[in-house]
Formats: sequence, structure tokens, C-alpha cells
Amino acid sequence: MLGGHRVLALIPARGGSKTVPRKNLRALGGKPLLAWPIQVAQQTPEVDQVIVSTDDPEIAAVAASFGAAIHHRPPELAADTSLVVDAVRHLRSQLAERAGIVTLLEATAPFRTPGMISRCLQRLVAEDLDSIATFSETDINPQRVWRIEAGMPAPYIEGAVPWKPRQSFAPAYRLNAAVYAFRFDRLPESGPSILFGRMGAEILPGDTLVDIDTERDFMVANAILESSQRS
Repeated sequence: MLGGHRVLALIPARGGSKTVPRKNLRALGGKPLLAWPIQVAQQTPEVDQVIVSTDDPEIAAVAASFGAAIHHRPPELAADTSLVVDAVRHLRSQLAERAGIVTLLEATAPFRTPGMISRCLQRLVAEDLDSIATFSETDINPQRVWRIEAGMPAPYIEGAVPWKPRQSFAPAYRLNAAVYAFRFDRLPESGPSILFGRMGAEILPGDTLVDIDTERDFMVANAILESSQRS
């Protein structure tokens, strides 16, 4: 509970990953990738319940073995083009006891900590936010990005000067997939985003996180784990 609100940790985990097949069940550090967000949510004091939303029976069985409840997502909400927010809305329509606050934890960001989740939840209530997410500074500032049309390069942002020193650009940030949190009853009935209304940004160092989407990302995550075990 937090400020009188029941807190639900929601982990979306569909079965049809294409870039890395069966990604959510792939082992990282001796346990399925899916286990990482389940266990960190269980260690977060504000969280009352952990639910995994999936269309896949094997994922559901693994999630249950780690102590998570299961939301059986319809197949049409688990396609490559499906939006996570639509699965969230479906869950909201199915719950008999609605949570006041949801923290959404992607399985692809295994190195989040309970403290990261707690800070977002605490700020959501203390600052009367509708939603909040974690961000990290981008590796490449968007003013240094190019587009290529018919073989000809041009700055991606019209009028940008990519040749300026890096220090001269204002910092730019990206969503890092570690933590989202929002007030369940204020989630809009339509629209693609789980950031809405009065929004907050929790800034995290980029070198502490990995968002796993490719085989290379798995290699990086395993290297980070091995390095931390040696130190």
C-alpha cells in the first residue's frame, strides 16, 4: 500500500518475440528473464500484488512458479503490433478489486532495483502525478542524427548543426524501460501511451541498465553480471 492506495506490479510478457525467440523465458544469470521483474517487484515494499499478463501457457506456468498471479491476455492483444496499454486496459476491465496504482515493469530491463520502483511510486503520490517513467540520457543526441534520402545525407532535425561539440547540446533523454507507474483509474480509455496527464521523469544513469531486445543485448547483460560477480 502507498498513501492508502493498493499497488499492483504488472509485467507484460507475450510469447511471440521475433528478434529473440522465447525471449521472456531465456536464461539470464541462471534464471528466466521473466523472473527478474517478478522478484524485484516482490522485494519492493509498496507493491501488494504481482501480475504477469501473457497469452502463452508456458510463460504463465513459469510466472506462477515464481509466485506471480496470471492475467490471461487475449491473442489479439499479444501480436507484434499490439500496444501494451491495451493489455493494461483489458486487465483493468477484468479485475474485481482494482488497484489504485500500477507499476509496469518490462521483463527486458532486468537490472532495475526495488529502490528505482519505490522512488517512482513515492513521487507519483507525493507530487500528485498521473504517471511517471524512468529515463536515461541518450547515447547520441538527436541533433547529431542524420537521415538519408535517395543516398543523400541531411540532419534529421531540420536546422540542426551536427558538427557542434557534444557539450554544446542540451541533454536529451530516452525511456529506458525500467519503471513506469501510473494511477489506474486515470488511465485514458484510448490512446497509445502509458505516460499521460501530469507526468514525471525519474532520471537514471544509463550505464546501470540494459534493455534487452537482441542477442547482443543478452551478451552485454551476461557480461555485466559476470563483471559484477568478480568485483
